[in-house]
Amino acid sequence: MIRKRFLVQGKVQGVGFRFFCQMTAKSLNNLTGFAKNLDNGDVLIEVQGSYEKIIEFRYLISKGNRFCRVSNIFEEELTLIPKEKKFFIQ
Repeated sequence: MIRKRFLVQGKVQGVGFRFFCQMTAKSLNNLTGFAKNLDNGDVLIEVQGSYEKIIEFRYLISKGNRFCRVSNIFEEELTLIPKEKKFFIQ
């Protein structure tokens, strides 16, 4: 089990990207965490689950939905949050 922070840049606000992240996390055996818009137009994501599912999640969000365009993803490993239950949108 690992937790990652992704800072996603590109056309990722106002295009359903956070909802796409939430649905992607749910489809990958209920990854937990959150997606949050930042004032500068980026989206901050924290996601927790198995290493394999996090790698798959990162790949899928890099492709995005048909409305967004991801130009860059910065990644950082974080400490686990043991009692987290779901992935939500902030």
